[in-house]
Amino acid sequence: MSIIICPGIHDSDLTESFVSGCLGAFSGSSISQKPVEIFVVPVAGVLTLSSLHILQFLHDRLGNKLKSPVIFISFSAGVVGAIAAAWQWQNWGGHVKAFIAIDGWGVPLWGNFPIHRLSHDYFTHWSSLLLGSGQTNFYAEPPVEHLTMWRSPQTVQGWRSDSSVENATSKIRLTASEFLHSLLRNYEAK
Repeated sequence: MSIIICPGIHDSDLTESFVSGCLGAFSGSSISQKPVEIFVVPVAGVLTLSSLHILQFLHDRLGNKLKSPVIFISFSAGVVGAIAAAWQWQNWGGHVKAFIAIDGWGVPLWGNFPIHRLSHDYFTHWSSLLLGSGQTNFYAEPPVEHLTMWRSPQTVQGWRSDSSVENATSKIRLTASEFLHSLLRNYEAK
């Protein structure tokens, strides 16, 4: 399994902090004894919006391993390029196991693969659901600054929300990092 990280328009130190602080446990190992590779797409500025650059990177790294499952984790403006790249990767015969959007406010998210949203506050969570989401999502409570979701998700407290259940007991309190880990473990086991 490969995890494809698609950053937004921000300092690259924030992405390094995200990968080391949140995904370090997944690098090189997994619960299923199959290796997990983490690839950070090296785009900057407006190129984060370019699905072509993301696809070129995937082709360079994964080559002919289209059937190897990939999980996209994208942030902010990077969600735009990442969702288009995920659609195209799947159209080429690739296996998109899941798509995770962190603070991709205003970006429509639909696909023939599981989608999850993480939001820095309830308003962003609620208003983003109108543009497509998965069944299981996360929002920060109390609200945090936008970049905090990427820089240090292990410090962001909030709620796991299951949109298929409309009662308060369906929400579970945890950190954004714990939510991501639970998603990755779930997809890794499948």
